[in-house]
Amino acid sequence: MKILKAFKWLYPGMWVKRWILLTVFGVIMISMGFVMVLLEQHTKNKTFAGIIIILGILAVVTGIKRIIKSLVAVFLPQSEDDLVDKVYKKRVLEKGPKIVVIGGGTGLATLLRGLKEYTSNITAIVTVADDGGSSGRLRKDFDVLPPGDIRNCLVALADAEPLVGKLFQFRFEEGTELAGHNFGNLFITALSKVTGDFDAAIKESSKVLAIRGRVLPSTLDKVNLVAEHPDGSETVGESLIPKSFKTIKRIHLRPANCRPTDEALDAIRKADVIALGPGSLYTSIMPNLMVGRIYQEIINSKAVKIYICNVMTQKGETEDYKASDHLRAIIDHTAQGIVDYCVINTAKIKPEMLEKYKTEEAYPVIPDTDNLKKLKCKVIEAHIAKSEGYVRHDPDKVSKIIVDLAASLKNTK
Repeated sequence: MKILKAFKWLYPGMWVKRWILLTVFGVIMISMGFVMVLLEQHTKNKTFAGIIIILGILAVVTGIKRIIKSLVAVFLPQSEDDLVDKVYKKRVLEKGPKIVVIGGGTGLATLLRGLKEYTSNITAIVTVADDGGSSGRLRKDFDVLPPGDIRNCLVALADAEPLVGKLFQFRFEEGTELAGHNFGNLFITALSKVTGDFDAAIKESSKVLAIRGRVLPSTLDKVNLVAEHPDGSETVGESLIPKSFKTIKRIHLRPANCRPTDEALDAIRKADVIALGPGSLYTSIMPNLMVGRIYQEIINSKAVKIYICNVMTQKGETEDYKASDHLRAIIDHTAQGIVDYCVINTAKIKPEMLEKYKTEEAYPVIPDTDNLKKLKCKVIEAHIAKSEGYVRHDPDKVSKIIVDLAASLKNTK
């Protein structure tokens, strides 16, 4: 059977027969040339033999080059230059630092787009407490974990064609049942039903999008986020917490005994860098830290721990919060040692963007460096804000800070 398969290379239209023959012919010429060199005594004949050897080498090189080119054209029909990129991504990026990023929402996805240009050893640990929008509807209708934040991270790490990423992010605007749903959310939900396993659905979606790295839910248990307020009242539900407009005293998950995924814990233990954020403090970052032993594992990890502080405050969560208030909230919910470095923005926000955010009662987070240092945290001040319709972290600048910090600490060990 194997012999029959080998003969398929000789089928018409394969575009390799002629180059195989040229390569074989070149090998024969090289062999003949060396035989002539060994047998002939005359200098003139040896010169002729040398010419035959050189021609044979040229024939072999040309044949092999053309065979490779024909095969590349099959596997990478759009551009042969893609081969260089694929080799680079496979061989170079897989040697990059092991980075674990913890959070959710658009902030986490933004950072992942930058990190994937430096390393493919990325693990995104994502909250599954979302209960609003498309994710909330699917969670209620199909009794599945919310796929929205997972989807955003998968697309951010995607190495597939841009069209596939756009397909996963496509939001239906029409229809009674489909309006408001993302195709990616529906895809992950359908896969979780087919496989009977939400985790398996994420892994299969990762293959479809050919992602660089991994995306993991912090827990596979169905949880609700609960905010406790100073007046003793509670707000239940991630989507409702910012809308309550009440000061948050503490947040926790219900049920409290939810279990972290083994893969998430393993990634934390093996990480070179663990980054918290960027993202909503109480509804994107904190829910992950409240899962089982996750925050204890972070503290015990030998990795460098970085908190990427938000650029703007968020109404309903962090009104009037300075950078130190963000970090203090994390420490109060976990323990000292959860963060080694805090990255804060010191770039000025454009006046027109300030006016836009003022209508949302959102303002730049004050980078109070001295107070951060009192919390036993090293501070990295940088111009990391980017204003393109929205104020966001610049993924390239933040990623470079993380990777450079990982490299510098590695060199000092």
